[in-house]
Amino acid sequence: MAKRYGGKYSPDGDMAGEPTPREDRAEVRAYKGAKVAPAGARSNVLFIPGLLLAFFSINEAPVDMAVGLLGAGALVLGAWLLRDGLQAESAYHERKIARRPSIPRKLFAAGFCGIGAALAAWTSQHGIAAPAIYGVVAAALHVGAFGIDPMKDKGMEGIDTFQQDRVARVVDEAERHLAAMNEAVKRADDAQAEARVERFTVKAREMIRTVEEDPRDLTAARQFLGVYLMGAKDAAIKFADIFSRTRDRGAKSDFMMLLTDLEESFDKKIEKLLEDDNADLNVEIEVLRDRLQREGVLLDRKLG
Repeated sequence: MAKRYGGKYSPDGDMAGEPTPREDRAEVRAYKGAKVAPAGARSNVLFIPGLLLAFFSINEAPVDMAVGLLGAGALVLGAWLLRDGLQAESAYHERKIARRPSIPRKLFAAGFCGIGAALAAWTSQHGIAAPAIYGVVAAALHVGAFGIDPMKDKGMEGIDTFQQDRVARVVDEAERHLAAMNEAVKRADDAQAEARVERFTVKAREMIRTVEEDPRDLTAARQFLGVYLMGAKDAAIKFADIFSRTRDRGAKSDFMMLLTDLEESFDKKIEKLLEDDNADLNVEIEVLRDRLQREGVLLDRKLG
């Protein structure tokens, strides 16, 4: 029997379940702040040579086995340091104001890569010259492929270090709350919830960057980066506990709405912080104009 064609895009189609404009905007914001992972396949693949060297060294003579395992350990340690170094470098470049990494992980990674390559070469060609050449070449290629760590602070000129330390403590606490949120929601095993938490994380980090660039905003933003994020973390933990057991869609809806409300509150606060910064700048410009006029320098009021 013939059946009339229909659907949600038909003239009389059912629009139930269609996302609201508010949800559409939320989906668009999902892509804001998206970025490629700094420690991707090209760094993770460097774990493979160390594992292969360890595997092939097991059946060698005792001395060769010991040297091979040491070389494998050096290669794996170098790959691990490289991954951390790339993540630290990415965080450094994301910020307008940042201190250089306290440990030059990428340089150490290149050194361990060279040591591992030299020890691996020694197991097949005893001596000093050839393994040393292999080690130097491997370290040089490592630096050429991944570069070195940032070696100087960025945007720190004229910054009160005491204020920066206060900001750093609040930022570290906020990042711990965000990491705990993302870790907790994974237990719910729901891709939509995970994406929603990631989107909220982007918004929270936008406020973090705002405070880092102007530490005077810390007092106004401290409640958001402390109390609000702690509450969001606790809510994520409770949601994950409930949803992983019952798959309660009502709990999921409540959690999503909580994140939406928090994100809108963060949006408004960030706008207020930026408006205050502009107001402070206008005051400083007016004060500077008055001083210049007292010195006999006339400025066009339309400028600035």
